[in-house]
Amino acid sequence: MQSKSFSLKLNHKIKPFKKSIKVDSDKSLSIRSFLIGSISQNISFAKNVLESDDVVSTINCLRKLGVKIKRNKPQSYKIYGKGLGSLFAKRNLALNFGNSGTLARLLVGILSTTPNIEIRVQGDHSLNKRSMKKLIKLMSEFGAEFLPKDKFNFPLKIISTEIPVGINYKAGVSAQLKSAVILAGLNSFGTTEVIEDKKSRNHTENILAGNLQAIKIKEGKKKIIKIFGKKYLNPININVPGDPSSAAFFTALTLLNKNSSLKIKNVGLNPTRIGFYELLKKHGANIKFYNKRKRNNEVIGDIVIKSGKLKKPINASKNFYEKTTDEFPILFCIAALTKGISIFKGIEDLANKESNRIKEMQNIFKQIGVKSIATRNKIKIYGKNFIESKDKKVRVPNLGDHRICMSSTILSLITGIKTKINNFETVKTSSPNFLKIIKSLGAKFETYK
Repeated sequence: MQSKSFSLKLNHKIKPFKKSIKVDSDKSLSIRSFLIGSISQNISFAKNVLESDDVVSTINCLRKLGVKIKRNKPQSYKIYGKGLGSLFAKRNLALNFGNSGTLARLLVGILSTTPNIEIRVQGDHSLNKRSMKKLIKLMSEFGAEFLPKDKFNFPLKIISTEIPVGINYKAGVSAQLKSAVILAGLNSFGTTEVIEDKKSRNHTENILAGNLQAIKIKEGKKKIIKIFGKKYLNPININVPGDPSSAAFFTALTLLNKNSSLKIKNVGLNPTRIGFYELLKKHGANIKFYNKRKRNNEVIGDIVIKSGKLKKPINASKNFYEKTTDEFPILFCIAALTKGISIFKGIEDLANKESNRIKEMQNIFKQIGVKSIATRNKIKIYGKNFIESKDKKVRVPNLGDHRICMSSTILSLITGIKTKINNFETVKTSSPNFLKIIKSLGAKFETYK
C-alpha cells in the first residue's frame, strides 16, 4: 500500500544543535533479510528491520508467493522459510514492487530460476520508467523468458526456466545485479561464478557467508564468488543496524550548520557503504567513527560529526561511485555550499535512478543561483560560501525520488530559502522517520495535502 501523497513547505533556517540520534534501519539489509530468509530452511528471525514502503512491498510480494511472515512486535519478524525453489505463484498472479529497485532486481533473480513461475511484475510510476535491460539479459542467460520480447522496463511477464544452469558473470558497479545473479545461481544446476574487479555492496554475501555448502568467496585483487546450486540454506538471525545512507543527510545538516554537533548511534559501517564519509573526511570534514564492532558479518558503530567548512572543494574520482551511490544528491548540496569548483566523475548511472539525479539537482541549483555544468558522466558545481535567500524560491516537482526530496530539505534548512517539495511521501520508501528526526533537531516545516 502506497503512502498518501503530501507536500512539504520550508521557510526557516535551522538553529545550532548538539544532539544524539538514531536513524532508520538499513533498507538494503532489511529487504535482503526477508528475501533470503524466505528461501532458507526453517524459521529465520529479522530484528530492527526498516518498516518503510519498500520493505512493506517486499513482505507483500513474498506473502503472495506463499511465504508465511509473522510480525512479533514492531520491527521484529519471523520468516518461515520455504527453501530453495519452493516459492509458488498462483495462476494470473501479479506482483507490485512499488518504488524498490532492490526488491525488483533481487526477487526477479530468485523467480527466474524457481520452477513453474509465470507471473506479471510491475512497479510504481517511477520504477516502471527505469531500464531493466541488464537484469533481463542476465536472467535470460539462466534460461528465463521475459515478455513482451525486446521490452526492457516494467510491467513485464516472467516465465522461469525449468532447467536453470549456472553462468559466469563479470560484475560491474551494481550490487543489485550481482545479488540477482547470486540468488538465481543458488537454485541453478552446476556452479555460478561471479568475478568482481571493483568492490560493490556485499550485504548478500555477508548474509549467506555461513552457507559454505552453497557459496565460497575468495578475496584478492579480484573477488571470486562461487555459488553451488541446489543446496540448502541455513536459517538466518539478523539484527539490522542504522542505514549509513539515511545518516548521510543528518551528517550534511550538521557539517553545514554553524556551532552544531551530532552523534548517530549504531550505524552500519560496511566498508562498501562509507564512501560518503571517507570523501568528506579527505576534504577536511570533522567526522569520526567510534565503538566499531562486528555483528552478522557487518561492521557497525557510532558516527560523531562537528560542524565546519571543508578545507577545499570536493574532487571525487569515478572510484568513489561504488561506495557513494545513494549519497550523491546530498554531496552535490555540500559542494554547492563550499566555495570553489567541485568535480564529480563516473556518475553516469545517476541518470537511471528514481529520477535523473544529475538533471534534477541541476534544476534545484539553478533556482538558488548556483552554477553547474554536467556531461553524461561528470558534473562541475561552482560552490558558494553564502547563498542569499531573499526573493529565492525552490520548487521540487513530482519526482518520486526520496533522495532528491531529502537533499532539497537539507539545502533549505541551511540556506533558509523558501522551498516547496511535492510528493514528499516518497521519503517513506527509505526513511519513514526523516521528518520526525529533523524536527527533533529543531527544524520548522509545514506539511499539506
